[in-house]
Amino acid sequence: MPIQHPHTVMIPSSSLPVGPIGIFDSGYGGLTILDKIRELMPEYEYIYLGDSARCPYGPRSFEVVYEFTLQAVNKLFGLECPLVILACNTASAKALRTIQQVNLPTIDSTRRVLGVIRPTAECIGNITHSKHIGILATAGTIKSQSYPMEIRKFFPELSVTGEACPLWVPLVENNEYRSEGADYFIKQHINRLLNKDPLIDTIILGCTHYPLLLDKIRQYTPGHIRIIAQGEYVARSLRNYLDRHPDMDMRCKKNGNCRFLTTESESKFKESAALFLGCQDIKVESITLE
Repeated sequence: MPIQHPHTVMIPSSSLPVGPIGIFDSGYGGLTILDKIRELMPEYEYIYLGDSARCPYGPRSFEVVYEFTLQAVNKLFGLECPLVILACNTASAKALRTIQQVNLPTIDSTRRVLGVIRPTAECIGNITHSKHIGILATAGTIKSQSYPMEIRKFFPELSVTGEACPLWVPLVENNEYRSEGADYFIKQHINRLLNKDPLIDTIILGCTHYPLLLDKIRQYTPGHIRIIAQGEYVARSLRNYLDRHPDMDMRCKKNGNCRFLTTESESKFKESAALFLGCQDIKVESITLE
């Protein structure tokens, strides 16, 4: 949570503006998070912002990911979002903490920005039996060590092993994830992960694109290993957060609407949204971030 400065003046929640919940991703993968959130909490209003023109974020430096993510957060704040979810593991790993601790107290201490890593980390120790966890994610997320750090805050006894899968996102975004060619890369990285630690009994999919690969991942993963996709955990965590913070819940509009913004073309976004949401019947607006 953001650091509260000693001289911060808190404004009564009743006088604060009401707006949609913002969902940000570097591209399209966050749609898998949005889908689960809307499934659990359909009554809320949402704005989804995908920085599709500049994705993927995974190979980019911490500084660039932070800059891009802050631009997106500011955009969503400008659209009256009181709460923004970084539905991107790379942004959560490389930018969330700085935005929470450094930027929010200056921009608006009454707003909140949350990520997608902590919700899974909070419950993973109650899922594993062997106490050995595997993480499949982008190179940026693995390099950041965000998952091991978050998991060990709650479950210091767990062993956490990561494997970067740099080609998995392009396989999804180029609609090749069902092809036979995808099998080689999926099997390769699962084998590498399990060779690093044969005691792994739970694997976290640490990228929001990876649920589309779930059938093939299961095909090449031993049956006793549980595979965790983040969406339902993030959705439950958000529901719990709003239950615990009724002042924030009052600021979130509830009309069931969802607006889609992209830094790419509307047609490209609709085409990709069909992969993640199973529909193209959505209204999309093209924007710029700066």
